[in-house]
Amino acid sequence: MQIQINESQIELVRGDITQQETDAIVNAANESLLGGGGVDGAIHRAAGPELLAECRTLGGCATGDAKITRGYRLKARHVIHTVGPIYRDGKHNEPQLLASAYRRSLELARENNLASIAFPAISTGIYGYPRTEAAHIALRTIVEFLKTHAAPKLVRMVLFDAETLNVHERVLQEFAGRAEQESNSAPET
Repeated sequence: MQIQINESQIELVRGDITQQETDAIVNAANESLLGGGGVDGAIHRAAGPELLAECRTLGGCATGDAKITRGYRLKARHVIHTVGPIYRDGKHNEPQLLASAYRRSLELARENNLASIAFPAISTGIYGYPRTEAAHIALRTIVEFLKTHAAPKLVRMVLFDAETLNVHERVLQEFAGRAEQESNSAPET
């Protein structure tokens, strides 16, 4: 599924983020940036030991922030490492931190003139963020960013399983419906 926001596309696919041929893939990392489980471990394994060596020079990353490295053995030229929040109860700044992780990743892509970026569903694995809430935050943040920035041209959400893809498709359809209503109700000039 995909929708267009200005000159950019938001695309949802089921797949393996390590196989994406985008300019950058986003790593749902921990604060150390030194590898871990889930998406983080898969990206480090696929990129090879050079990625870990470069990450050691970055001094970690705060929750809600992002840092960029080369992609090494990945198909993507770059990895944008971002740290999403560990979900406690939604009342400890988790929504703001998750939105910031997506926004900072998009800002780094734009600052580095990257035309395409692929995201996983940040914080929905071992960090326990409820998928539907996380999908709303992710897609709202991406849509808002693309409404005011011309790049990246392609933002792909790469979702590991059918259930997560279905959740994101429902949320994206809601956004697409709202966008269509807004454009139909806009006064003609």
